Amino acid sequence: MLSNQSCENITSIEANGNPGTSTVMFIAGVVGNLIALAILGVHQKDRRTKSSVFCILVTGLALTDLLGTCLLSPPVFICYAYRTSLVGLTGDQRLCGLFAFAMTFFILASMLILCAMAVERCLAISHPYFYSKHVRRSFAKIVLLLIYLFTFVFCLMPFFGYGRHKQYCPGTWCFIKMEVEEGDDEERRSLAFSLSYAVLMALLIAIVFMCNGSVIVSLCRMHRSQLTRRGSVVSAGRKRRLSTWFGQGEEEMDHLLLLASMTLIFVICSLPLTICGFENAISPVGNDQRNLTAFRFSAFNPILDPWIFIIFRKAVFHHIRALFRCCFPREAVKTTAQSSQELKAEDIKHSSSIQSKIYHSLPQ
Repeated sequence: MLSNQSCENITSIEANGNPGTSTVMFIAGVVGNLIALAILGVHQKDRRTKSSVFCILVTGLALTDLLGTCLLSPPVFICYAYRTSLVGLTGDQRLCGLFAFAMTFFILASMLILCAMAVERCLAISHPYFYSKHVRRSFAKIVLLLIYLFTFVFCLMPFFGYGRHKQYCPGTWCFIKMEVEEGDDEERRSLAFSLSYAVLMALLIAIVFMCNGSVIVSLCRMHRSQLTRRGSVVSAGRKRRLSTWFGQGEEEMDHLLLLASMTLIFVICSLPLTICGFENAISPVGNDQRNLTAFRFSAFNPILDPWIFIIFRKAVFHHIRALFRCCFPREAVKTTAQSSQELKAEDIKHSSSIQSKIYHSLPQ
């Protein structure tokens, strides 16, 4: 395995290099994001209404991920085709610097958009009164613009001496130089930028985790309160009402499963690169194989996001629930009617009305 120092300036890659992984990731990313954009477009056309804040953010995320995949993958394919590294293609660091800028930009922009989506969902579900009164469609457009501007300026810093870019093994990708070296002020500025990037990613991961966790807790409470309301009605039709739980609570469970899945995958994909940023900052010798693995984990996030959005659509859940109703008897849901506490009726009614509008704004 090549060391970081030998990979930084190499002009060729190993003859047995396999572009299979990059090809599969490219196809999955392009197809997934195109399908997600098509679903969003059809949804807006069918509803004949303006897109919600959530849908605008999802569209921005899909476009960002699609553009990043289409810009970053071709140079990798060219490197494998000519058995030449990014540095070797141009004979200097220009292409490597542009590749590293694009990579840091799209990774950070996607994470910031996911963070904005998490905050939006937290306000919409956990604080519906505040959300309905203060959050408008223009909020999403302004947030997207600010995200792109901030990310662009932040990722430009290495070109002005605050941070450095570096080619990593096997020579098909460049990123921020994360290793610490004994040196002058330039090395210290490089280390400061690398740590700033790692701290920012760690902060975004924490915000997304906390916001989505808050939403999941709110949805669970709302679901329990609805079960309590249904279970409190003692009548001849009680059994029939309990058996229709899958139909009545589908919106809450759809969103709960979507949020749980997105949060889990986001944390799994983002943590390795963040950890590498901190480890390389305190270690004099980096590990390019570990860095490459962390990068691939991070690259999987924009690939998996649209597929999660596609798979966890409500229309798909209708078929899944139909299958569950065939496999499990209706009596299996009887025990779910017990709960310890019931929310106030007026608050539940108002909150459910606002949340229902938010849910129905999502693509089916």
